[in-house]
Amino acid sequence: MQTVPFGKTGFEVSRLGVGLAEIRDVDVEAASKVINAALDSGINLLDTSACYGRSEELVGKAVSQRRDDYFLATKAGHVTDHTSGSEWTGGLVVSSIEASLRLLQTDHLDLVQLHSCGINVLERGDVIEALLAAQTAGKTRFIGYSGDNEAARWAVDSGHFDTLQTSFNLVEQGARTSGLLAAAQDAGMGVIAKRPIANAVWGVARREGHSGRVTGYGAEYFKRALEMTEKGPIDGESDDPVTTSLGFTFAHPEISTAIVGTANPEHMRSNIELVTSGANIPAGVVEELHRRFDELGGGWAQQT
Repeated sequence: MQTVPFGKTGFEVSRLGVGLAEIRDVDVEAASKVINAALDSGINLLDTSACYGRSEELVGKAVSQRRDDYFLATKAGHVTDHTSGSEWTGGLVVSSIEASLRLLQTDHLDLVQLHSCGINVLERGDVIEALLAAQTAGKTRFIGYSGDNEAARWAVDSGHFDTLQTSFNLVEQGARTSGLLAAAQDAGMGVIAKRPIANAVWGVARREGHSGRVTGYGAEYFKRALEMTEKGPIDGESDDPVTTSLGFTFAHPEISTAIVGTANPEHMRSNIELVTSGANIPAGVVEELHRRFDELGGGWAQQT
């Protein structure tokens, strides 16, 4: 698995990371199979959150004994069963970090990210102060912001954060067109792309032409994919839509790592094999996907 510098953190991060929202409802054995398959294949970034159900607890039970094998990222800000305080306050962030340390069975976190709060919360400052205090105390090595649109740009421009996690894929290119990715790179931030395969809508749009199986934010992604695929085939595009999707995301040098979530070990291995083999797509395909988004996506805001 290829690794690249994770911004100015000094850490080399695997190009593919694991998003752990999908394991929230599985048992420890199933979580262990997925996470260990990833670690055994060279993935070294695990991304979870206090609000991902039992995800933190399962990570702690499944792989805490392998703590030196991975960079551990979590998120804070939302009220959960394990925290106390009001949502999006400094006290809640403190409580969340303490709960994460306990559930993840570790004495330190590598990265704590604010989880998609608005500009008003960022400007108030107490949540950032809580993160900085945790960093000074050695409870987390780095702090980051996870989110999109104007709040993400505020976080980048503030200079407070080491990393940015934001939505980016072939139907979600707002981080490129708005200059967010370029600004994060200029600031020396490590950048995590979430939703890099766009809920697999590219293949659904090419194959079926209907949205019967697509729900949530994926419904908007599917709508965009339909509009983009209606422009016709793209010369040189792979027959495999996941190759096109991941290849597009990795074609952008601002992206340090892309996180893909699954509770299926076989899906995890398939994604790893794809990335290990290069996950490259022709420059002409990337350019055409840029052109189609630029033509159609003027009103498409990043999906939070």
